[in-house]
Amino acid sequence: MDWTAFGVSLRLAAWTMLLLVPAGVWLGRTLAYKRFPGRNLVEALFTLPLVLPPTVMGYYLLVAFGGQSFLGHV
Repeated sequence: MDWTAFGVSLRLAAWTMLLLVPAGVWLGRTLAYKRFPGRNLVEALFTLPLVLPPTVMGYYLLVAFGGQSFLGHV
């Protein structure tokens, strides 16, 4: 078994957790306790993956980052 790939996966998981857990807790607390302009839009963007099928999300990502879009040229 190649332990290098396993080690890379563990390091990636650890760094991802260290970066995203604090960001997620901060965003969750902000959305739960604060009122600010655009709050409904932020909530809608974060709930989209829950209500749309993965194929639809994949299509939207393809359109957003495709060669003809602004983000595709960046």
